[in-house]
Amino acid sequence: MAGRLPKPGTIELAPSILSADFANLASEIRQVTDAGVRIVHIDVMDGHFVPNLTIGPPVVKWIRRCTQAVLDVHLMITDPQRYAPRFVEAGADHITFHIETVREPVRMIEDLRRMGVTVGVTLNPGTPVDSILDVVPLCDMVLVMTVEPGFGGQEFMDAAARKCIPLREKFGNAVRIEVDGGINPQTAPIVVGYGADTLVAGQAVFGEPNRPEAVRSILQAALCGKR
Repeated sequence: MAGRLPKPGTIELAPSILSADFANLASEIRQVTDAGVRIVHIDVMDGHFVPNLTIGPPVVKWIRRCTQAVLDVHLMITDPQRYAPRFVEAGADHITFHIETVREPVRMIEDLRRMGVTVGVTLNPGTPVDSILDVVPLCDMVLVMTVEPGFGGQEFMDAAARKCIPLREKFGNAVRIEVDGGINPQTAPIVVGYGADTLVAGQAVFGEPNRPEAVRSILQAALCGKR
């Protein structure tokens, strides 16, 4: 492991490698970290909980070797309890799981903390905020999905993003609030205005020819929405 999540309060961009060029992944990551990115978002999908397949621990292991950025591993899988240890061993710094997939979330959080990583809990667009209120104080971050999980490039869902508002009002700066889905220079200030401080962007970064400029554009726009 290389680092810890920044404390709540700073606006951070977490580019999602789901949209990166996997034939040049080390270079892709280097371009965004050289532009000031401190968190790299890694989407793990099992083809069961979400309708897509992505990467496993071996890829995380190689990413770990090429960057000191915080590896924010988002487990969109049916059985995160079983597989989380493998991702931690591979070099994940932070593990986020879906509240919909875990029967005993408190135990899951405690187990992850014993492994030495920070922890996040995720809300799908159709999952109510109330479902996580009891466990948020035990977490370092809440991830609010602003698209249906599974594929990049989807349209931003404003109603889902508004879940950030009650979360920020209730928990203040005790937890980071991450948003994932449809984030670009137009939507970044909106979600920051709602209370988000960690922005996952895939296509809006890696789909642009100039990655550093894309990073700067999103961060500059996000700061316009900061309360």
